Amino acid sequence: SSASWIKSFPPSLQPFACLARLDKPIGTWLLAWPCFWSIALAAPAGSLPDLKMLALFGTGAILLRGAGCTVNDLLDRDIDGKVDRTKLRPIASGALSPAQGVGFLGCQLLLGLGILLQLNDFSRILGASSLLLVGTYPLMKRWTFWPQAYLGLTFNWGALLGWSAIQGSLNPAVVLPLYLSGICWTLVYDTIYAHQDKEDDLKVGVKSTALRFGDHTCLWLTGFSAASVSFLALAGYNTGIGWPFYGGVLGTACHLAWQLQTLDISNSDDCNRKFGSNKWLGAIVFGGIVLGKL
Repeated sequence: SSASWIKSFPPSLQPFACLARLDKPIGTWLLAWPCFWSIALAAPAGSLPDLKMLALFGTGAILLRGAGCTVNDLLDRDIDGKVDRTKLRPIASGALSPAQGVGFLGCQLLLGLGILLQLNDFSRILGASSLLLVGTYPLMKRWTFWPQAYLGLTFNWGALLGWSAIQGSLNPAVVLPLYLSGICWTLVYDTIYAHQDKEDDLKVGVKSTALRFGDHTCLWLTGFSAASVSFLALAGYNTGIGWPFYGGVLGTACHLAWQLQTLDISNSDDCNRKFGSNKWLGAIVFGGIVLGKL
C-alpha cells in the first residue's frame, strides 16, 4: 500500500512525508489533472502536450498539495484531534511541532517558487495569486456550508495556469468553461469525500456540503455533474478540437453517472472508493483532449 511506501523514508522524515500526504497521492492527481487538461488544450493542433510543462506542473502539484495540507493541519490541529479519521495526523498527534510544520511549509513554498520562476511572467503572477486561495481554504469550513466550492476555486487554478504557461495569456472562451467544469467536478468528489466525516463534523461544529445537501446529495451532485460535463464540452468546442474529445466527454459523463448511481453516502468505505475513482475520470478527460488535438 502507499502507506508502507512511506516506511522507506528515514524515521525522522516519515512524519513530514505524512504531513505532505505523500501516502495519499489521490489529492495530487486531483490537483494535477486540471493543469494537464489545460496544457493539452493549449497545444497546437496536431501536436502532443508539452512534456516539459507536464513534468513541471506534476512536480508543482506534489509541492503545492503538500503545502496546502501543511497549512490545513496547522490551522486545524485542534479540530483534527477530535476526529477519528484525522487524530493521527503528525501535528494533531504531536509527532511534529507547529514550528516544524511552519518550517516545512517554508521549504515546500520555496521549491514551488523555483518551479513558478521557470514559467513566463504572466504565469508567475497568476500562479502566485493562487496562494491566497490555498492559505484561506482551511478556514472556510468554519464560516460556510460551501467549503467544497472554495476548494474548487483553489484546486482548479491549474485550468487557468496551464493554458497561460503555454500561451502567455488567457483565452476566457476556453479557460473559463474549463475552470467552471473543474469547480463543479470538485463539488461532486469533495462532497462525496465529506460524507465520511459528517458525524464528526457535526460534533466539532464545522460545515460542509455533505451536511448542507444531506439526503438530497445525489440530486445536487447530478446537477453539478451535468454542469461539469457541459462546461467541459464548451471549453473543447471553443478551441475547435477534433471529435475524439467528445468521446472523452461522454466517458466522463458515464463515469459520473456510475459514481452517483452506486454511491452509498452512509458507507464511509464506499465514499472513499468513489472519491478515489476520480483520478481515472481526470485521465479520461486528458485522453480525450490529447486524441482530439491529434
